[in-house]
Amino acid sequence: MFLTNILDGASWYLFRFNIAEYGLFDFCRSVAFWLTVALIIAFLIRVTVNKENRAKVMKVSGIIAVCYAAALAVLFSALTFVDDGVVWQTFLPILIAALLIIATMILLGVCKDKTVHIVMGVLSAVALVVALVMLGIYYATGKPAEDNWLTNEQVETVGLYVSSVLLVVILIALALLLDKGENGFSTKSIAYAAVCIAMSFALSYIRIVKMPQGGSITVASLFPLMLYSYMFGTKKGVFAGMIYGLLQAVQDTYILHPAQFLLDYPIAFAAIGLAGMFAHSERIQAPQLRFALGAVLAGLARFVSHFFSGMFAFGAFAPEGQSPFVYSLTYQFMYVMPDIAILVVVGVLVLSSKSFVSQIDKIRLSETRKAA
Repeated sequence: MFLTNILDGASWYLFRFNIAEYGLFDFCRSVAFWLTVALIIAFLIRVTVNKENRAKVMKVSGIIAVCYAAALAVLFSALTFVDDGVVWQTFLPILIAALLIIATMILLGVCKDKTVHIVMGVLSAVALVVALVMLGIYYATGKPAEDNWLTNEQVETVGLYVSSVLLVVILIALALLLDKGENGFSTKSIAYAAVCIAMSFALSYIRIVKMPQGGSITVASLFPLMLYSYMFGTKKGVFAGMIYGLLQAVQDTYILHPAQFLLDYPIAFAAIGLAGMFAHSERIQAPQLRFALGAVLAGLARFVSHFFSGMFAFGAFAPEGQSPFVYSLTYQFMYVMPDIAILVVVGVLVLSSKSFVSQIDKIRLSETRKAA
């Protein structure tokens, strides 16, 4: 009964072609889903058949993918604002923080002045703190909880703060330990970060299903971010994932508490940056296996972040007689695990292309030489 209720409340986007019944937004989601699937199949066939010109096919496909992602991002962002509107007291602070962090990342690669780096770093940190303060003020009004059919008393504030701080410490420690000796952001790594974040952001709009209290199964939307971590390392991957998480908060907002915001957005998606943890493993030779293991562990780290959020912020939705622990565990499992499975399958298929792996190895080698 519990699982049936969740599935009944979920929104499925595979066949919503009736504009009169579902609206323009859902119609575009359905069209984008099948168009994306067709493009992926066409790419895999083209790479497999055209063995002699694989490098050229990869280059043209990359350009098409970036343009396609940009078009989807613009279209769906506009439809989101028209359809759902925005809560300006949370939207603007988060957007400003995200833009400042992106600007800081760009300056790390193009400007060598340490003073500029420090100033921009401080401004980004201040902007993020201001965003959290604004979220706290908004939370105090009770409206965020009310909009989610809850009250502030039903939210476990202490659990949210403790779990978010704990996960931040663990993520930073893992990113640093797994990427010892890696260099900072280069112009190339920034360019690729921008492309991968944009592609993941666009693909995140193409949903197979959307869960009733947030969370979606998508068409491998996090694959570009995982691939970025695989190419450039976990430190850069975690940073790119955090930026993506902030953009996700702007795109599809389920916020009722500052710490819940951290757990469901910047922390959860920063965890995706751990996907490259086995990229340099000498014990694992197959690139498909290196990626798959990293993707699974990164996905599980994301799962843990969403799990804490679900247990402490949304635990009141648990059916009578069921603990928030079991409720959150079940709820998160229903969309995070299928999403991970899709990512692993796509990653294994893509990394089975020798031409693709060769291009990735060239990028990683050039970055390693810069660090030496």
